[in-house]
Amino acid sequence: MATPQTPALPPVSAENRRVAAERFDRANQVAGTGDFDYGIQLLLICCKLDPSNMLYRQTLRRTQKAKFNNNLHGSRLSMVTTARTRARLKNAKRNREYLKVLEYGEEILSRNPWDMSAQMDMAEAADAVGLTNMAIFMLDQGRQKYPKDPTLNRALARLFEKTGNFSHAITLWQLVNEAVPGDVEASHKAKDLAASETIQRGNYDGSGSSEKPTMIVGGMGASAPKHNAAVDRVSRDAAPLLARIEANATEPNLYIQLAAVYRRHNQPDRARAALEKGLGPTGTSHQIQLELFELDLEPFRRNLVIAEDKIREHASAGDTDEGPSIDDLKKIRARLVKEINSREVDIFRIRSDRNPLDLSFRLELGQRLLRADQIDQAIVELQQAKKDPKNVGRASLYLGFCFKRRNNWRLAQRNFEDAMAQIPESDEANRKEVMFQLAQGHAEAGDFAKALDLGHDLANLDYAYRDIGKLIDQWQDRLQQA
Repeated sequence: MATPQTPALPPVSAENRRVAAERFDRANQVAGTGDFDYGIQLLLICCKLDPSNMLYRQTLRRTQKAKFNNNLHGSRLSMVTTARTRARLKNAKRNREYLKVLEYGEEILSRNPWDMSAQMDMAEAADAVGLTNMAIFMLDQGRQKYPKDPTLNRALARLFEKTGNFSHAITLWQLVNEAVPGDVEASHKAKDLAASETIQRGNYDGSGSSEKPTMIVGGMGASAPKHNAAVDRVSRDAAPLLARIEANATEPNLYIQLAAVYRRHNQPDRARAALEKGLGPTGTSHQIQLELFELDLEPFRRNLVIAEDKIREHASAGDTDEGPSIDDLKKIRARLVKEINSREVDIFRIRSDRNPLDLSFRLELGQRLLRADQIDQAIVELQQAKKDPKNVGRASLYLGFCFKRRNNWRLAQRNFEDAMAQIPESDEANRKEVMFQLAQGHAEAGDFAKALDLGHDLANLDYAYRDIGKLIDQWQDRLQQA
């Protein structure tokens, strides 16, 4: 969907995040009393102030649907009442004003949450500014009413392929092929993505498992238990929590604990059903929504472990003609890492906003923003996290990387030295990395004497660490030449 020249999403100010969080809390309160119109207006403000926040967007969509009692058509006059807004949306799309497309689209969906045209345009706009997860969410919402529409399924399949969710992409391409027999693109996709699907299913590890992967689009069905003993164990563990939920249905932690039981027994669909069931009685608890986000992440994390295991096997045994090549596996791994990091940014941003006194969340957020190459935002979060004495070592390390990326060695050096002073001796991995960064930085700055001092200290700990032995020889030669 996105083009190479797509604009970057502007950063959200701390003040806008604070205001959005306040409006979000109020929206949940009023929507819980049945005042959907006011709740929707507040949530529209939240999405405008913080357009990348998935929690706000998902809550808005649920509230829009609840207003119309999930009738699958919204207001009967929606085509008439949204005509002017629809024209503005199309104009914003032509002018590449993607945030405006999202705003106008939500106004249309407030009249008809199942409007496929608006959701298609919004998904394209979201993907254009790098919000691929949000684009997937929008198209998946459209499939509630139009599960077999080939245009919708084609767009969603491409997004799943883009994010490394290959089994879901293949299923959607098959639906496109059924709806449009002879479609050249759809007929070739299943074959082209076969290697990637192997990783997605997790069957390439030789376990022989034949369990069908769970679709997350177009509805979700739990797999049947394999034997009665497993059913008995799950029922026994879940029974006390179900009884407590019946007695106190408004307590979010009970639903989270119940979901944990199902996850422990490898029943993610039942875990999801338990969490979604708790959204209504708890007033769309943000704790439950965060658990749903975490549940969405699990398949990606499992697939990443499988991909990394296969890469290690290929590296030790050499490439073979069977299964994906090592280059394919590395591409899959890169896509999975990017997808996981993107989702974790959303999760830790919400946790940070909700728990402003717990600076560990800002540390985790800053680390993931650094991975996403959002350097300036990462610096802001990490500098705040550094105010907590427990975070000084790690926050300084990541700040050092940030300033190094910005080609500011003086600030990078200062933070690496802070990290060196704070990271405990027991954390050998991070201490070695800090020593390496300081040594390399001094060498690049022309101070080979300091580089050699730090390099020798590191070599004394681990001579093979990142070829430090060879670098010492090079720096020695440069020092002698100087």
